[in-house]
Amino acid sequence: MIEFTLPTMTCGHCVRAVTQAVKDAAPQARVEIDLPSHKLQVENAPDREALVKALAEAGYDPA
Repeated sequence: MIEFTLPTMTCGHCVRAVTQAVKDAAPQARVEIDLPSHKLQVENAPDREALVKALAEAGYDPA
């Protein structure tokens, strides 16, 4: 499992955008988001760096 903290993920729109960015980078990935704590967990993603790049391109700088 790969985990990120996304401090700028604050609403439902952000959740959809983050989910889509992850799915674009790793279509088979399973995404879990805890919005109040700004946490993103991704399972079945082969490459952390590809996720970091996809999230950054979507406007979410992963910590």
